[in-house]
Order: sequence, then C-alpha cells, then structure tokens
Amino acid sequence: MFDFFLPMIHAVPAGLGSPAEIWAAIVTDFSNLGSPAAWSAFIQVVLIDLVFAADNAIVVGALAGGLPAEQRRKVILIGIGAALVLRIIFALAVVQLLQIVGLIFAGGVLLLWVAWRFWRELRHVEESPGSAEISGDEHSGLKAGRSFWGAVWGVTAADVSMSLDNVLGVAGAARDHPGILVIGLLLSVALMGLAANIIARYMERFKWIAYIGLLVILWVSVRMMYEGYVDPQLGVSTLFG
Repeated sequence: MFDFFLPMIHAVPAGLGSPAEIWAAIVTDFSNLGSPAAWSAFIQVVLIDLVFAADNAIVVGALAGGLPAEQRRKVILIGIGAALVLRIIFALAVVQLLQIVGLIFAGGVLLLWVAWRFWRELRHVEESPGSAEISGDEHSGLKAGRSFWGAVWGVTAADVSMSLDNVLGVAGAARDHPGILVIGLLLSVALMGLAANIIARYMERFKWIAYIGLLVILWVSVRMMYEGYVDPQLGVSTLFG
C-alpha cells in the first residue's frame, strides 16, 4: 500500500508544532471541513486508517491471543498505548523520517522478525514443556508457545513498523491539514484497540485466526521491504546506484 502514497508524501506537513498549535490546527481544519480540499483529505485519511487499523488489530489480537484473559487485556492495552505514543512521535518527526534512506526497509525486516517468532510460537503451542516431577523428563518438551512478556515484545515491535507505515501514509494524504493528520492517527489507534479485543477473544475458539494474523504480518513485512528497497528516493537500492 505504501507505494500508493509515495507521490503524496513529498507534500507532508512541515511539523505539528506545540500542543496549542496542534489544537489550533484541529479546530481550523474541522471548521473548514466543508471545503473540497479538507473534505478530500479527511476521506483519504479515514480510508487509510481503516486499512491500517485492520492490519494492526489482526496482528495485536493474534499476538495477544492464547494468553489468560487478564494478561491478554494487559497486552492489548500495552499495544494500544505503544501504538499511540509511536504514532505521535513519528508524526512529530515525519519530515526527518522521510530523509532516512532505508527506513521503510528496516521496518519491514523488524516485522519479519515478529512473524518468525510468531510462527515458532504457533508451531509449539500444542507441545508439552516436559514433566518436572518425572526424573529425566524435565526438558523433554518445548517451552510454552506464548508468554506475557513474549507477547508484549512482539506487539511492541510490530507497533514500531506498522506505526511508521501508518504515519507516512496518513501524512501523505493529510498534506496541508495537520489537524486532520492528528485526528486520523487517534482514529487508527481507537479502531485498532476495538478490533484487537474482539480478535483476541475469538482466537481462543478459532485457532485459524492466528494464522491469518501471521499472513498479515508476513504480507506487511514483505511489502515494506520491497517498497523500502525500490523507492527511487529513500529505497535501499539508492545506496548502490
């Protein structure tokens, strides 16, 4: 999807400024929402956020699924909080981020690592960790498929990559409307949190949802690596040109 937004990214906002400036931008943009430019930017941002929120929700829900209910809620809350903080940081530094060659490629590699760890967990989720009470069988099995901190690290790493992708896409669509950019990022986090809770709950009954999550992670990571390589300005390929 990122390649669709590349032509728009060169017109990103110059910066979001202080909290007071951000609030002023939100008020200005939404008071002028009736204008064709602002309305077009708002619709594009909403559509982009729906796609990114769906991907992010599947990933977070799948990584948190399989944990006890209390731990699952904590992981999802941590994922939502990390996504919000990362989106704010990336939005504030979006101009600087767009000057880093290979950044999208690195995000794809990080997400590929998340996919690999998740795949290992899915393979071993049904296997026994061994029987400590039986001599000689203490380590006969494999580690439990998922742990609380393992899920936290996986969700946080996925948030780094997917928040970067989300911010760059929304920033390109928002252009000269930083207020719409901010609301768009908040909308994406809210949608992600709502859907991730639903997905994590249903994954206890439908294990195949976890494999959908794995495919989404793989798809996003491979896409980011490809686009992070071929982009004529910021791609890794420019280092060899």
